Amino acid sequence: MKLVSDPPIERKIAKMHERMRWNHPLFEQMGIDRTQLVLDDGSDPEQGFTFCVLGDSGNGLHRRDSPQRRVAELMMQTAPSARFILHTGDVVYLVGSSEQYPENFIKPYRELLVGGDRHPAQISYDSMVFNRPFLPVLGNHDYYDLPLAYGVLSQLLRPLRQAFRYQIDLDVGWHGSYQGDAYARAFLDYLKDIPESALQQHLERHYTAQTATGKGLHYQPGQFTRIPNRYYRFRYGGIDFFALDSNTFNAPLPIESNEGGNRHRQSLLADLDRLQAEREEHMQVVQNVDPDRAAQPTAEAPEFLDELLGKIEHIEESIRDLEKQLDPNTVHEQIDFEQLEWLERGLVASWQDKTVRGRMIYFHHPPYVTEATKWHQGQTLAVRHYLREVFDRVESQVKHLIDNRPLVDLVLSGHAHCFEYLETLATGHADRGIKWVICGGSGFSLRRQRTEGNILQERIDGKLQDVAVSHQFIGKTGQGSNKHHPYSFLQVDVLPGQTLQFRLKPQVAEYHQLHWKSYTSEPDVRSI
Repeated sequence: MKLVSDPPIERKIAKMHERMRWNHPLFEQMGIDRTQLVLDDGSDPEQGFTFCVLGDSGNGLHRRDSPQRRVAELMMQTAPSARFILHTGDVVYLVGSSEQYPENFIKPYRELLVGGDRHPAQISYDSMVFNRPFLPVLGNHDYYDLPLAYGVLSQLLRPLRQAFRYQIDLDVGWHGSYQGDAYARAFLDYLKDIPESALQQHLERHYTAQTATGKGLHYQPGQFTRIPNRYYRFRYGGIDFFALDSNTFNAPLPIESNEGGNRHRQSLLADLDRLQAEREEHMQVVQNVDPDRAAQPTAEAPEFLDELLGKIEHIEESIRDLEKQLDPNTVHEQIDFEQLEWLERGLVASWQDKTVRGRMIYFHHPPYVTEATKWHQGQTLAVRHYLREVFDRVESQVKHLIDNRPLVDLVLSGHAHCFEYLETLATGHADRGIKWVICGGSGFSLRRQRTEGNILQERIDGKLQDVAVSHQFIGKTGQGSNKHHPYSFLQVDVLPGQTLQFRLKPQVAEYHQLHWKSYTSEPDVRSI
């Protein structure tokens, strides 16, 4: 039985359009840009400031401790003056259900919420108001759904799960996200629930910020903290930030119908058989838990079963990716070209605006990554392919303005459960020379770096060439009782001045041999 299901791209887009009343004529009549967010705190573009980045944070029921809470406490301790917090997706686990927000989001981040430091249990997931801007994007788990049969089975076993929860709990309730509905109700300006008679008044009240492309949504910490859409943009400190939904342009590319393609298909089928066997083996261990041992757990038992849960989730993700690559219907799956064209227009306009000193993008699926399983996944290849197409088209329009600078100053993503800093080399595309940072180690089961090393290669003109180098990887290391679990968030210090410079400071809360310690990872990674 599949633990979770991922809705098709077309359904994700349609459901989000419905919730946002995407095509309602009032927006055009009132001159509203549905993708503009404005953070108006009177900041001077040339002054320095700090912001933080989290990702893949929801860690579920607290079997041993709460890594997510440890990271949240470290963030509030080391970056108390951060102007805003970006989240690269997968806000809660295992599925993005409303049932999981109280324990997996509200409780660990309670100080960020109005009234949360005193009464977190009284805050509903769909009425959260943030004390400082919290600006997420959707991850794959935020879209996941739960098969009905598994939800029923989960609830029938609930007494046993509660008695021995650190042993056998897969941390699911009755249902999944309803195609991202829980995320939309938690963070977006959910217009579907506003009566037609009250819609114009709502828009007049909250879409008041003037931008170059129309009226934008005015984000007001402590009062109104909704974001306008599943993908959006905002400008802060002279930097244009673009937030994307990579779940709608990550469908694997079709396998070529030639001899090489046939070999590739056979290799994928062999990998699928192997992973399905591994999944069954791990699930058998879960089903055969010894209750007597569970009643008196050792210090190692919870960690062993946390590792097992992480492996099952990891294998499930890989199986889903392989099944999508092998599915002949993949070639017909709708790609979100509307969003990609929006990004292209936004980047061109940003380069043409002389008041802008830099550009940053954040989304969930990393195009470049050395975590053990991600580099060859179909969704990695797809996201890289479609972003390259956008970047190439943008470069052709603004090449005279770039002057040897990277097209984008920083790209942030998650999905891989680690922290990683990479830089692209000569890729043959306009994504060369870009800094890529993965912030995916803020809570859920950490992953290891691949054994092949820190250089990523692609076949260009028939030859393998280096296309990216990983300068820093912070993930799970060690074996047995000597495992290191370094959970992290990223602190970005933007330096004062007309020319954009920034310092990346990974902050780490590490669990090792039943103890926690916190530190700033060295060396600091600095912009050029």
